[in-house]
Amino acid sequence: MEIKTRQLKRVDIVELHGRVDSNSAAQLEEVFKTLTAEKRLRIVVDMQNLEYISSRGLRALITTLKETRRWNRGDLRLCNIPPRIKSDVFDLTGLTPLFKVFDNSVDAVGSF
Repeated sequence: MEIKTRQLKRVDIVELHGRVDSNSAAQLEEVFKTLTAEKRLRIVVDMQNLEYISSRGLRALITTLKETRRWNRGDLRLCNIPPRIKSDVFDLTGLTPLFKVFDNSVDAVGSF
């Protein structure tokens, strides 16, 4: 798995590439912890190149979502979710309503 981060003026974009499995989810958690520790609480997760996400990866997303929304300080938004992951993971587990989901990163960044 590869994680790329881009810091824009008001938003950070986290791009996920490959597979977020139980081993690589720790790396994702570290990236999110670093951003939230620096008070960078407006985060867009671009999943365009994501092939797989495990339950631990989902937990990292949910934990970060709660941290960014605490006291209405920010949010975590998802974009470019591959159709198979959206239907097989997010819809099946009932997590889709928790997140604001966008078709592309431009719309997701512009929503802040």
